[in-house]
Amino acid sequence: MKKSYLIICGKLFDGIRDELQPHMEILVEGNKIVSTGRNLSRPKDVEIIDLGHLTVTPGMIDAHVHGNLMRWQETDNILFQSEGYSTLAFLHTAQRCLERGFTTIRCNGMGPGGYGIVDVREVISRGLFPAARMNVGAHMLGGPGMPGDMSMYASTNEPLSDFMQIKTIGSGRDFFRDQVRREVKYGTDFIKIFLSGSFLSPDGGPEISYLDDEELEIIIRTAHDLGKPVTAHVYPPRMMKKLLEFGIDGMEHGALMDEETARTFEKQDTYLVPTFSPFQDVIEGNDELVDMNTEDSRMKLRKYAPQLRESREIIRGSQIRLGFGSDFCAVHQPYESWYEYRSWMRSGMGAFRTLKAATSVNAGILRMDHLIGTIEPGKLADISGWHRDLMEDCDALSECDFVMKDGNVYPAGNTVVDEYTV
Repeated sequence: MKKSYLIICGKLFDGIRDELQPHMEILVEGNKIVSTGRNLSRPKDVEIIDLGHLTVTPGMIDAHVHGNLMRWQETDNILFQSEGYSTLAFLHTAQRCLERGFTTIRCNGMGPGGYGIVDVREVISRGLFPAARMNVGAHMLGGPGMPGDMSMYASTNEPLSDFMQIKTIGSGRDFFRDQVRREVKYGTDFIKIFLSGSFLSPDGGPEISYLDDEELEIIIRTAHDLGKPVTAHVYPPRMMKKLLEFGIDGMEHGALMDEETARTFEKQDTYLVPTFSPFQDVIEGNDELVDMNTEDSRMKLRKYAPQLRESREIIRGSQIRLGFGSDFCAVHQPYESWYEYRSWMRSGMGAFRTLKAATSVNAGILRMDHLIGTIEPGKLADISGWHRDLMEDCDALSECDFVMKDGNVYPAGNTVVDEYTV
């Protein structure tokens, strides 16, 4: 028999309206929301959940998570982690995200060459572990030396580095056509291209390009032929323009955005997950936190700081369809998604645009908006509750008080600090 809950909300953000609705109620039967409103009729044997002291939202969604790190301090050792360890790390991250009110995460694979990330998605979807549901891109497609090529950490030993390079790194149209087909065969939800350099990895920086036009075109066309969306790690406008020409579904970062490129994003309704958090410290001039990065990363962040600030303003003032993604590989743990809320709020994005990015917009990016992202009849009962002021408090998502996923209530990780956080 399906269990029924009547959730009494102090205030409700439904993921649709730019307002907090007072004194609303949500009726849940089984894993679905069946009605919302005021003074709802109460079925027999319904369990009342009184969240009258909280602001209730859809379960949050983080669209850019690197979940195969137990803790960010392990980044330099990821090359030498086993497939089993990486798989367990994905599960650990998904569990920590759920207790923090993030009921769905979009994970990017990185490191060992197997498909443990897909296995984690499946066991979570079967209800075998209490964890955030996962939407996964199993591996990153790019050229040798690109930021996702963890074999760079063994580049002083050529035979070892070549041996440890993952299978989705290579060159040529035929190679990438085959790799897209393999990724789809083994269960990936989306394809991720690693096009430009990075601020974090030991490479030539964000202006470097690792793929040519023919390689980009074949990746995007093959993925679309197989019904899979494509996103790309990219920073400079010249590369974003190429991707827009080839009809990519969306992009990650875009932190060197210019006005012309922003207008093209808007015209084509291409989404951008801007991952503000990794750049927030240098934009705000927080030298103590910037200094927690590697020497190479510190140099690149400070070199590009003026351009990062200017581009942030262009993104903030645009009408680009923006998704919410944290992208933590350094300084913060991969499951501390709330920091991205802080970055959006401090950047002047506004609470409702930020909340929509983390709920209904992200649900669309994940192609799951028929299931999640809003609180309305027919959607899965993914619901979170917060006692802090979501409108004014940039740290409001740091303390979660209530979590429901698929109609099941889970312990919330209010001010959770574990051994991996420090």
